[in-house]
Amino acid sequence: MYQKLNTLFYEALKVAVSMKSFGIHAIRVAIFIIFVWIGGLKVCNYEAEGIVPFVANSPFMSFFYAKDAPEYKDYKLKEGEFDAAKHEWHKANNTYTFSYGLGTMIVSFGILTLLGIWWPKIGLIGSGFVIIMTFGTLSFLVTTPEVWVPNLGSGEHGFPLLTGAGRLVIKDVCILAGAFVVLVDCAEKILRSRKQ
Repeated sequence: MYQKLNTLFYEALKVAVSMKSFGIHAIRVAIFIIFVWIGGLKVCNYEAEGIVPFVANSPFMSFFYAKDAPEYKDYKLKEGEFDAAKHEWHKANNTYTFSYGLGTMIVSFGILTLLGIWWPKIGLIGSGFVIIMTFGTLSFLVTTPEVWVPNLGSGEHGFPLLTGAGRLVIKDVCILAGAFVVLVDCAEKILRSRKQ
């Protein structure tokens, strides 16, 4: 009985190993779906307005906006809300223009990563951009005050208590790891094709 279970276990391991390529392609597809969906949403006003705290507080991106942080706090909108005066402020701030450009980049990175299934050099570029971008996104954990629960009297605030914005950012750790796996896979394929 033990021998039979042991044999089944090792056969299952062989099946798992044979699915390595499928798993890496699944990561590519997942990055593609996330990046095309989230990047595509950047044309929507609510998404553009939602990223303002991240961009406005970032030393690497704040120059894209016309207004300095923390002025944006007076012009925050709930998702789906419309206020004409706040909308005009966001137009003057370049909120929407920046978001359209960012969305285009994000969608492009997702497509390039997916194309790595067939063209490893293109996938290498795409996954490289995804890695750089996720480091940028993860930097918001340091630069954006809104990612941590504020001190409003409950006694629960600050690190490590993430707000909704913080929970949105931290998921990029998985995207970063997946993009690294894809980058390594592309590099291996490029090196193998060079030897042939």
